[in-house]
Amino acid sequence: MRIRLFLFISSLVCIQLLNAQSLTTKNKKAASLFQKATSFYSSDKYNLTIQALDQALNKDENFIEAYLLLADVYHQQEDFDSEKSSLLKAIEIDSTFFITSYFNIGVASFHINEFDEAKVWFEKYQSKTRSKLSKQKADRWIEKTAFVKEIMNKPKVIEPQNLGLEVNSHYDEYWPSITADENVLIFTVLAPKDTARLNAGSLPKTAQYFQEDFYRVIKDEEGNWASREVLPSPLNTESNEGAQSLSADGNWMFFTACGRKDSKGSCDIYFSKKTKYGWSEPVNVGSPVNSPYWESQPSFSADGRTLYFTSNRSGGFGGKDIWRAKVIGYREDGSPFFGKPENLGPNINTQQDENSPFIHHDNKTLYFSSEGWPGLGNMDLFVSRKDENGKFGESVNLGYPINTTDDEIGLIVTASARTAYYSSSRFDTSLGGKDLYSFTLPVELMPNPVSYVRGKVFDNKTKERLQANFELKNIETGDLIVEALSTDFSGEFLVCLPTGAGYALNVSKPGYLFYSDHFDMNELSSAENPFELNVYLNKIEVGQQIILKNVFYQSNSFLLKASSHVELDKLNAFLAENPDLQLQITGHTDNVGGEDYNRTLSKNRAEQVYNYLVKKGIDKARLKYKGAGMSQPIESNDTPEGRAKNRRTEVQIIE
Repeated sequence: MRIRLFLFISSLVCIQLLNAQSLTTKNKKAASLFQKATSFYSSDKYNLTIQALDQALNKDENFIEAYLLLADVYHQQEDFDSEKSSLLKAIEIDSTFFITSYFNIGVASFHINEFDEAKVWFEKYQSKTRSKLSKQKADRWIEKTAFVKEIMNKPKVIEPQNLGLEVNSHYDEYWPSITADENVLIFTVLAPKDTARLNAGSLPKTAQYFQEDFYRVIKDEEGNWASREVLPSPLNTESNEGAQSLSADGNWMFFTACGRKDSKGSCDIYFSKKTKYGWSEPVNVGSPVNSPYWESQPSFSADGRTLYFTSNRSGGFGGKDIWRAKVIGYREDGSPFFGKPENLGPNINTQQDENSPFIHHDNKTLYFSSEGWPGLGNMDLFVSRKDENGKFGESVNLGYPINTTDDEIGLIVTASARTAYYSSSRFDTSLGGKDLYSFTLPVELMPNPVSYVRGKVFDNKTKERLQANFELKNIETGDLIVEALSTDFSGEFLVCLPTGAGYALNVSKPGYLFYSDHFDMNELSSAENPFELNVYLNKIEVGQQIILKNVFYQSNSFLLKASSHVELDKLNAFLAENPDLQLQITGHTDNVGGEDYNRTLSKNRAEQVYNYLVKKGIDKARLKYKGAGMSQPIESNDTPEGRAKNRRTEVQIIE
């Protein structure tokens, strides 16, 4: 909400509005029309308010209160030129009647980019007011005006593209959320409850006439958005739902709903997941995320472990702050529950409002809106990045024209790091109201690019689709990067892969041997070139085996690299969970070197794995090892890639 005029805050004017005898007009018809206008105004019927005020001013052109109320209506309609004209009329009649008019003219001038003139009006207001707080408020706006003037002289080069009729309409579209593969876009639409009764342009966008619902578009085979469709119940109800966040794979959704029977406060965060029958019945994520305060605008991290959200709960910096809470477990219905929320601190939050957090798929770059940091409008978009210690750094304004003197909120960025989506009503390409737009981010504002691996999990024998657990770890540090689940009805999964590191992927399910894979994500990796992977899990049976794709040795040596510990620790945990199993560890090589040399090398390598597990506490009697040398290749040794696959370590269940 914009800074409103102080027409109904000033005690003097309040008295005058309540008591028609003290109005500046002596014309009874004008006074009656003014009282009629205030009634329309209190019901948000702005067009009727303007009509009544115009009639009152026709009766008395020196009616100051009518000009002031007219200015306030124009401010609500964001018609700042008309607002300014009305205020100038008021002070032309009596320059001392309502001193706040000088400040409000400055704000109106600011919104129409007349920054030098705005500064003059703020200074006039300072010279006329006696209030210390009012002088400080004008100082902040003078500083803001100087900041905006400077930043608008260094514009970013962007070309916002309207997403078109498949997505947008003459209603308001906002709060976009998109999957990591960029194939599904879900957004909120403010639509009339009864289109048959809608008198275009005359009904205020209030809960009496409009409600927020979720809509979805999916890309077709050509990469274009197909026609939008409203999501069915139980996600959409007869009440308002909005400000949603999708998980990277699109299978989980967190969203905001207010005033429900199970609500902890005014607005709460809810969770739903995809099932074979559609979206599940939404559940309140509960405390400690939800509280007696206001919680909204969730953003779920691609690592599957952290929920960012906005709240005005106590313990913050004032107003609405951005918080985060980590997943610490799951309920029987599959919904996550969270630990104690943590405030993101003074590099993000201010004494004013912050909202619309979006944590990028790199899990390091946060985009959000703030009215507390220096900006162009009341709410501007900012970016902050995590340091090596996991703390967010300085908040940086995204600049002009991404930010304007209007409010900007609800920006998201694709996994590829190049494209941003947000809602705006300021472009001449708008189909009406707020529309969804996309644009290419300037390089300096981009997050780290992220690729992904997607596919399905199957039982190797029956080919039945399975729900399985996924862990992605940094191969060098052992840090857990992503936790995820494939769906319980389709076996489908999508796991994000941040660039710039090597990763061990582990897929596991009770009763099955785990599956491992390895991904080296250099800076050239991108979401445009994802990995497609179908995983076939073997049940725990004698004779079944797996390749340990993340066990590495020094070149021409049997010494284990430290990067092997992630995989070997997983193998150790697997043996601990299945104490009746006995394993055969087999080393293999390529054909470089002699047969005897490779047989000895492969045996020594297998022994290194054996020794590692024994040191971890696995009984020697459960383990055997041997070297097969170069006798059992699985690929041709004629290429470097084939030789790399032949240099491997396998484990097989022998009892």
